[in-house]
Amino acid sequence: MKVSARVKDEWLQIPCKDGTNTVRWLGEEAWRKYQKLMQGVKIEEHDIINVIQEVRKTRGGALLDPDDVISEVLDNDDFVNIVLTTDTQVNVGLIPEELKHVLEPIPSNFLPADNYVFVDGSNLTTEILVNLGNGDFKIKLSKEAINNVLKSRSLVESLLQENRSVYGVTTGIGSFAEISIPYEKLEDLQYNIIRSHAAGVGNPLSPARTRMLLALRINVLAKGYSGISLNTLQGLVDAFNASCLSWVPEQGSVGASGDLAPLAHLALGNVGEGKMWSPKTGWGEAKRVLKLNGLKPLVLGPKEAVALINGTQLITSIGAEAVERALHIAKQADVVAALTLEVLKGTSRAFDSDVQKIRPHKGQIAVAKRLRALLHSDTYPSEIAESHRFCNKVQDAYTLRCCPQVHGIVHDTIDFVQGVIQTEMNSGTDNPLVFADRGEIISAGNFHGEYPAKVLDFLSIAVHELASMSEKRIERLVNPALSSLPAYLVEEGGLNSGFMVAHCTAAALVSENKVVCHPSSVDSMSTSAGQEDHVSMGCFAARKALQVIENVENVIAIELLAACQAIEFLRPLRTTTPLEEVYATVRSVVQPWDKDRFMAPDIEAVKKLLVENKIWNTVQHYLMFYHAPQEQETRVFSPTAASLGPERAKPRSSGRISLKRKSFAQEAEF
Repeated sequence: MKVSARVKDEWLQIPCKDGTNTVRWLGEEAWRKYQKLMQGVKIEEHDIINVIQEVRKTRGGALLDPDDVISEVLDNDDFVNIVLTTDTQVNVGLIPEELKHVLEPIPSNFLPADNYVFVDGSNLTTEILVNLGNGDFKIKLSKEAINNVLKSRSLVESLLQENRSVYGVTTGIGSFAEISIPYEKLEDLQYNIIRSHAAGVGNPLSPARTRMLLALRINVLAKGYSGISLNTLQGLVDAFNASCLSWVPEQGSVGASGDLAPLAHLALGNVGEGKMWSPKTGWGEAKRVLKLNGLKPLVLGPKEAVALINGTQLITSIGAEAVERALHIAKQADVVAALTLEVLKGTSRAFDSDVQKIRPHKGQIAVAKRLRALLHSDTYPSEIAESHRFCNKVQDAYTLRCCPQVHGIVHDTIDFVQGVIQTEMNSGTDNPLVFADRGEIISAGNFHGEYPAKVLDFLSIAVHELASMSEKRIERLVNPALSSLPAYLVEEGGLNSGFMVAHCTAAALVSENKVVCHPSSVDSMSTSAGQEDHVSMGCFAARKALQVIENVENVIAIELLAACQAIEFLRPLRTTTPLEEVYATVRSVVQPWDKDRFMAPDIEAVKKLLVENKIWNTVQHYLMFYHAPQEQETRVFSPTAASLGPERAKPRSSGRISLKRKSFAQEAEF
């Protein structure tokens, strides 16, 4: 029997004979072996006392009793973590989400996917890519992809036999493009390229983001314009399906020639070098992780190194996640804005369909339509709205009244960005490109990341406005001069501070976004001795887009918390059915504030609802019902209607008008 034990950052194989020794012996033996192999020190028995703090199973993190017999609690080839008394103890509750896979044991509930996605280089969407990242699917190559890969590799082999000079195949790369490489050194060239280009720094990508990166690279290679061999491509597929994931630092790409450094790190693990992670083993030496998952390091032939590292896949995979999160938070921002308008006793008059028709931007129309469905109507009446229906208030502040105009362009921008990102996801971005049908290899510039870089900068700027609007609405909620609600939404102000500093947090995040939204793609640095004299800086555009979106998620979470707290002061009046459901969803994770308490966990809990799209899922079927088979618009009382004649001046709570939709696109916008 043998067990793999991790001491500090090293994996050691510990022979356990028949397994009749104790777990305590296992920990001590692992420490002896670590000191011998890594430190060159022989440890005596008396030196081991009080060195081992605990032994845990790697998968699930179960704590093992030191007095238990090894064979009774561990299997042959099992994995354990040895925790030393000198190790720094980490409070797992404080670990950033993106680093939990580095510092925590492997979750016991990890299950490999049973379903497959067929990839062919043409049909991935942002949603499917995020699902692949989350481990919901494994990958298979389509028959068309296999045929295309075989044809392009055949052309590469033919040109090699003819001893042609082809960039990246028989020459050096970058500014070494004019240097021919002898045939007998072409294999060395592949590994030299990967090793030298694996020069990234910073935190590693999370498993989900590394899976997305690997899946997207597989998709591009499956398109059949890279000249990679089918064996190498299948090796990447096998690694993906086993979640054998290389250590990929998030910094180091300038976005042309694609994401060289990150993709080189991705390739490095797959050729059996550097560090690699899998659910079965945790972090370890790449060759060993592959072996323990029944895989072998890739053996590369000519042209395959540049096929593995040339392209925009890190920009685009992070961009795909940013798009999906932006889609979720933008729709939910509309819902939260509706709730805030309701508790501030605003009016829905500005969302009248006729107003939108004379400025017919798609997003503006969709947001107004959504707000009408959520606010007071004959379909979903609101006691809160009824309580102030005859007030003489003519109009609301811009952050309430102009939601269709401001939120609308955010939705339209996200749609535009998603279109560009999905095109990029399914594009050939190698250099050189192998056109098998033409019998030609062309050196071109599809690797340049300007397309995803520019649109991800657009995305940051657009989504930021959701938080900019939200923070001002929070100010209105907590300021009694603007809301007629208790100061900071809490009783006994002075003794309690309520949402005072929660609003400060929102303001800080909005200010931070103003800086982070500065477009990275307006910068360029000449690299590779002037050969690559214009670059996109797209990787930073992608990473900071996620940073902006996360800040927006937090601001919207604070607004949602504040709006639900405001409802407490309007009871027993009730709002519309969909907004009451939103309130109930929030109250399922956060209780009302009757006095001050630790607020950060409440913000985090509501943010989690938003990230998981639960607020949108709560109201979506109510929106569909409201708009089916066609919207019966409720027009609330307007004090200005008197100018159009005595009949229109009669006070009434509502009037209904049937709105027929004009297009399928409008039908889909709930």
